[in-house]
Amino acid sequence: MLKNDVFEVAQKFSAQPHGSSDYDKDGIFVMGSTDHEYVPLSYLQKEIPAITGLSDLKAAGFVFSSYDYLEINEFDKWYQDRFNKRLSSKTMKAVGILHYPDHKTIFDTVEVVHQTFQILHDHKVLMNGKNLPVQLGEWYAKIIFGLHQMKSASQRGFDFRTEGGKTVEVKVHWHDATSPKGVKVKKSLAELSDYCIIMYVAKNFTIRDILFLDSEFILRKFDTKGHTIFLKDQDVAGYFFSKSDKHYDKVANKTALLQFATPALAIKIEDRLNK
Repeated sequence: MLKNDVFEVAQKFSAQPHGSSDYDKDGIFVMGSTDHEYVPLSYLQKEIPAITGLSDLKAAGFVFSSYDYLEINEFDKWYQDRFNKRLSSKTMKAVGILHYPDHKTIFDTVEVVHQTFQILHDHKVLMNGKNLPVQLGEWYAKIIFGLHQMKSASQRGFDFRTEGGKTVEVKVHWHDATSPKGVKVKKSLAELSDYCIIMYVAKNFTIRDILFLDSEFILRKFDTKGHTIFLKDQDVAGYFFSKSDKHYDKVANKTALLQFATPALAIKIEDRLNK
């Protein structure tokens, strides 16, 4: 597996100093099997010719995030030990990290979380769990479409971008069915983004459907007189992943999509997705 080859190279690179090299100038590092092992992408590509770019790593299950989003303090020490220099704040803001999440562990945890939420809901302890579903839905979008989660230049916290630099607005809808009013999208955010991705996350925390739309299309097609746009199911039905394969080419990690999809969605898209 490519993952194992990457981990082996990261371990090898992390076992010795590289102070005389230029690898400290790399903007992207790949995490190995632990938080204490990394390898510059350029070095990794030399060692594993099959890796021609980020898309190969994303297809294998690696996820891209900016360093300041991940908050991994171990990288600071690793960087200093490998290159004999401190990680400057300027460099820190520019560094991206590719890491490999354990999908099975995450999926097992999602099942446990669902059971826990249901118990707390039944006992009227927890009535609003949107914070977790939103973050989980954003993570789904990030790994499935190979998005880069970067520190925002505005006050929004973190923005999503494609590998080519296009801005993406990710909206998460957590429920087994959509409200008749539809999914609410802020007009201002649609105007500031190139794409809008709507992740429809079921109550059991799996993906029941996905919308991948051009923001320009949304602003042109739907009523934008106010500050809010409502995407009703009947108006966007033809664009759902379960109905249309128009944006299947945007999927960076097909395995993750099928793994975290509801059985109903997986059955509908599997054959078309793997063409």
